[in-house]
Amino acid sequence: MTTLNKDIQDKLQNLNVFEKIIGINLIIFFVGLIIKVVFSMGSSLSWLELPSDFMDFILKPWSLISYGFTHYDFWHILFNMLWLYFIGRMFMNMFSVKMSLNVYFLGIITGGILFLFGYNVFPGFFEGSSRLVGASAGVRALLIFLCAYMPNMEVRFFTFNLKLWYVGAAIVAFDVLGLFGLNAGGNLAHIGGALLGYFYAIQLKKGTDIGKGFEKWMDWFAGLFKKSNKSPLKTVHKKKSQKVAGFSKDEFNEFNKQKKIDLILDKISKSGYDSLTKEEKEFLFKAGK
Repeated sequence: MTTLNKDIQDKLQNLNVFEKIIGINLIIFFVGLIIKVVFSMGSSLSWLELPSDFMDFILKPWSLISYGFTHYDFWHILFNMLWLYFIGRMFMNMFSVKMSLNVYFLGIITGGILFLFGYNVFPGFFEGSSRLVGASAGVRALLIFLCAYMPNMEVRFFTFNLKLWYVGAAIVAFDVLGLFGLNAGGNLAHIGGALLGYFYAIQLKKGTDIGKGFEKWMDWFAGLFKKSNKSPLKTVHKKKSQKVAGFSKDEFNEFNKQKKIDLILDKISKSGYDSLTKEEKEFLFKAGK
């Protein structure tokens, strides 16, 4: 039993960040299912849903993120989690974990904001009240980011290759058409996530990471749940500052690492992932971790 527990712990520790998010989604899904069966509730996770009415949202502001962890339908969570698994792995092979989380959660937030905007500014188009659930906006953000950052990268589709931007364009087109269907609010959130992913990628290509501010907020939030091992008293030793070209050593190394990543991504954009050498693939894989 001890060996089994250790094996489970090791496997859980080796999960990447999106696999952990998938696990959280599945736990919440089954909790909601149990509550629904035991208490015969239609919306068993209503406290996590994002309401379309702005005043209802004011009373539960956390729902702007929590709705992205909420699913009721089996097929809904299945397809969302499959997309997240494959796109998440692809994303983290090329970009850092923190940037992956920035794009994903900012996509969920932007999708939620556009959903609220649509229902409260254009109530005639979106009739009645509604609520938003599902991780689709975050998944769209990751996918459209890749499409915009590396539009000429090719992916295998059955027996032939497709440029990545073709896939993104087709998905966005379906989301726009969906605005006139039964899931208008959901498709509006999809478009919000897609817009975030596109804008993030375009700005990053210009050298600006728009997620840095959000990343600092996430670091602060995560720090609230970490135990501090630091002693309240410490001895401070002043070290002579070591600078390279006006940067600290760590900043200079990070700058060189990012430039190498940019050159490899540019090569992928022009010639595809298969054109990379073994060393370049290994470097990307390690950088993604």
